[in-house]
Amino acid sequence: MLAFQSIATLAMAKPASLIRAEQPLATDLTAADRSTISLSGSASSRLLDVVFVVNPRGSNGRTGEQWKKLLPYIRSRLGSDCNQICESLTSGPCHAIDITREAIREGAQAVVAVGGDGTLHEVVNGFFWGGEPVASHDPKSSHKTALGLIPLGTGSDFARTYGWKNDPHDAIERIAKGLRSRIDVGVISGESGDPHYFINEADIHLSAKAGYYASRYKKFGNLCYVIGALQAFFRHQNRDLRIKVDGGEWEVCSQVTALCVGNAKYFGGGMKIAPNADPSSGNFEVVILQDFRWHDFILNLHKLYNGTHLSVKNVFSRSVQSIEVEEIIPSDSIYVQSDGEYLGFLPRKFCILPGAIEMIC
Repeated sequence: MLAFQSIATLAMAKPASLIRAEQPLATDLTAADRSTISLSGSASSRLLDVVFVVNPRGSNGRTGEQWKKLLPYIRSRLGSDCNQICESLTSGPCHAIDITREAIREGAQAVVAVGGDGTLHEVVNGFFWGGEPVASHDPKSSHKTALGLIPLGTGSDFARTYGWKNDPHDAIERIAKGLRSRIDVGVISGESGDPHYFINEADIHLSAKAGYYASRYKKFGNLCYVIGALQAFFRHQNRDLRIKVDGGEWEVCSQVTALCVGNAKYFGGGMKIAPNADPSSGNFEVVILQDFRWHDFILNLHKLYNGTHLSVKNVFSRSVQSIEVEEIIPSDSIYVQSDGEYLGFLPRKFCILPGAIEMIC
């Protein structure tokens, strides 16, 4: 068992304790499948009702500051319905993955990512271990841990698909109401290593390189993505790629500028890159930009933001359940990223896991 230190006890008719973790908390369903979370229940030394995974350094430290101000409201709004509310602050990259895995093993009813798309991405990866859902490793376990989100980060692109604002009070109301909806998760596999999971989008070549550079300019807010894209165009070369869709035949895509695999609609701080994507559809929307130059990007930037770029010349879209992508002439230089995290280079295979996680919506 992990050691927790109680930092507050809520004086309510049905008290709940707010605890801080001092250590790292080391089936195909339809979109209409909704239920209500019961955040109340009998007290148990093993039961953690809600675990908040907070990235205090997010948005140049603003996430940590906002979180401190938010705690009193969380206590008053959720305290009467919870046995325990656990606050766990991440200390570095991948820490949120470990926290989430242990929270699920400990019986958490919900794990809530507090921060931006990067924190959400790590929490989603924490729902899986060894290529399987964490919960499946315990055959005696019958509980289902839901995923929640309080968007406080720079981009918060996943939240945009649902029309959620960066208003933490709205997010807490969603958690209090407890409506769950099954959502899809993407899984990325390469020639070696463990699979990697994503909830929002994954992308290849220019857009992936732009995200890599954008991480250096977070202090500029959403403008960092535009700066990253312009920097990525410097010395950029379009490449011929080969793709295989849904296990079919290999196809050649010539002069690819960027290839985006959308489980949700937005990336890059509000660009509606995959306007037809739906996280509950059981399909990705794959958008391919071919033979773009830097001036094409500038001229069509407004269309990328409002989602009307699919009518632009050399932009193609298709609905898929899986797609494999590789270079025709290997160079080990085509970037791959998912939800803002750099993953290396091609080749990669992207598959969808329908209804893999229950999300508090």
